[in-house]
Amino acid sequence: MDGETLYSIGDLARRTGLTVKAIRFYSDRGIVPPTDRSPTGYRLYGIDAVARLDLVRTLRDLGLDLPTIRKVVDREISLPEVAAAHAEALAVQIRMLRLRRAVMTAVAKRGSTPEEMDLMHKLAKLSEDERRRLIGDFLDTAFGGLDANPEFVGIMRSMTPELPDNPEAEQVEAWVELAELSQDPDFRASVRRMAEHHAADRAQGQMGLRRDPAAAVRDQAGPALVAGMDPASPQADPVVAAVTAQYAHVSGHADDVDLRRRLLTRLETANDPRRERYLQLLSVINGWPAPESLAPALDWFIQALRARIPE
Repeated sequence: MDGETLYSIGDLARRTGLTVKAIRFYSDRGIVPPTDRSPTGYRLYGIDAVARLDLVRTLRDLGLDLPTIRKVVDREISLPEVAAAHAEALAVQIRMLRLRRAVMTAVAKRGSTPEEMDLMHKLAKLSEDERRRLIGDFLDTAFGGLDANPEFVGIMRSMTPELPDNPEAEQVEAWVELAELSQDPDFRASVRRMAEHHAADRAQGQMGLRRDPAAAVRDQAGPALVAGMDPASPQADPVVAAVTAQYAHVSGHADDVDLRRRLLTRLETANDPRRERYLQLLSVINGWPAPESLAPALDWFIQALRARIPE
């Protein structure tokens, strides 16, 4: 100790900016032990105590607990080892905070009941495996047993959400809403009907899924809609005829009243706004570009087609 400058707790407090009470607290727990004592019994500290206290303050600011801090300053464990473990723990905490923020944001937007909030919280906390099982059950209900064709498999894959490891708040909100939607029995039945229509068309006409009637409607009715054409006017006749002729061709049936009724049923099923909402939410979750809305063109063409089918 000879020649070494020793400092009182008051001296350390002035050098470090910590309070005397805080330094005494760390000293009592052995994190910054005194080097010696004065003749009157007061604790005295060496210059290394300043460095230890600076390190302690930094580690405390980063959220480390006192037992871990003591092991670090005593070199019982390495700082990089502690930092790696702490970073991993913080990543988990950040993810949970994002989930909680997303749930509370959704609750505020919706004006949810306590029961709805509880459900949203449970959905947000699901593990990746649990999320896959939940969506897998929905897709199995919609497509299971209909067709083993690769095109159906592709559709199922394209409807599968993949929430990132570190999602943004809007992705979590979208996941919660999509998960709720996927559990809606009426929506499940609607998607099942769409899949059955696809399967029936393929079985009857070997048309496959390469030309969805809704896509044909978009191509033909879109320009008419933009032009402000009245769907019940004679000017709409060629638009309706073009779509029904194409549908008749790929399905192998005559363009008659029965075919038009069947097409109307398929388009009305496809025009379920929940289907479009599911695809919008899916794009947010998966980071895909927002899908084009078919609803305006479908609405227009459904009116035009219905006006040309006898009661």
